[in-house]
Amino acid sequence: MATTSEIPVTLSKDEILRYSRHLIMPEVGMEGQQKLKAARVLCIGTGGLGSPLALYLAAAGVGTLGLVDFDVVDYTNLQRQIIHSTADVGRKKLDSAADKLTGINPFLNLRKFDTRLSSENAMEIFRDFDIIADGTDNFPTRYLVNDACVLTGKPNVYGSIFRFEGQASVFATDDGPCYRCLYPEPPPPGLVPSCAEGGVLGILPGLVGVMQATEVIKLILGVGDPLIGRLLLIDALGMKFRELKLRKNPDCPVCGTHPTVTKLIDYNEFCGIRGEEKPVSNGVPEIQVEELRRRLDAKEDLFVLDVREPHEYQICNIGGHLIPLNDLPKRVNELDSSREIVVHCKMGGRSAKAVAFLQQSGFTKVHNLAGGINAWAERVDPKVPKY
Repeated sequence: MATTSEIPVTLSKDEILRYSRHLIMPEVGMEGQQKLKAARVLCIGTGGLGSPLALYLAAAGVGTLGLVDFDVVDYTNLQRQIIHSTADVGRKKLDSAADKLTGINPFLNLRKFDTRLSSENAMEIFRDFDIIADGTDNFPTRYLVNDACVLTGKPNVYGSIFRFEGQASVFATDDGPCYRCLYPEPPPPGLVPSCAEGGVLGILPGLVGVMQATEVIKLILGVGDPLIGRLLLIDALGMKFRELKLRKNPDCPVCGTHPTVTKLIDYNEFCGIRGEEKPVSNGVPEIQVEELRRRLDAKEDLFVLDVREPHEYQICNIGGHLIPLNDLPKRVNELDSSREIVVHCKMGGRSAKAVAFLQQSGFTKVHNLAGGINAWAERVDPKVPKY
């Protein structure tokens, strides 16, 4: 499935030298390298997956590379987002990534989209590209990318990561399935932790991102056996790879024979998410970190419950009683319902679930610490490490 622009391209003397190791491969050669130069690839995100993906596509000679990102570089990114450096902390990821990519390949035509991808702009952004590479980390954007790819007829080179595990596939081609064929419905909000909550081995996005880059190049060159109709499952801890065969679902609401989704929708609503990826109280009573500090300093009778995991408690804690969220139902007898309880986790999501559970169990004086221990570190005690 080769994709090239209609304008014929040539390679300069300097480009021939630069890509010489490609040119002497019969699977690539001059014609293949010209296809790469003519290709237009859009990378959604310049984070964990987007870093190796964009770096290798730029180095390989993809002529036009689009980047979509609205975030800034944070210290927590540096463990895995190798396109950014310590000196880039606080900069826009787009600017940081652009510096590295043009440094690798000055022949690159780089197009930057400093925006959050949305139902309002996706179709317009996708229009000028041949292939879309999805490096996102949340379900609303994955469904948005998939649907926009189907509606615009662009292949969706997909990757996802969590802790030691990853997935890769190619969706939304003419004959292959789309992401909705595999996952018709998103998981309930909060069921699948984000990398910020659950963590990720820093090397894993490198592994999966390179696989995505490989699939993009195969599609451009029209060689090999792309991951169309196949889902590759990566277990980095066991260093094992499994493959699942996927079929196009004729009843798929997007790519099926009688589609019901014919335009982009509200994907936050579709995934049951309110707001922009921030913990939602859902009616759970909250307390701010400043108020907790004031009341603790006043020696009020508050019981602080930490529902994180033991390894998180070792990173930092504010002295609370540790009961991991999953252990709470069988250890609820350790709590005194007559006392006022303040529950916290890292950012407030798990603790909100704990508060809801305790309320259902008859506890009436229980509050969620808004923003969790990270908010405490930001606004109350900067000596507490953020993670």
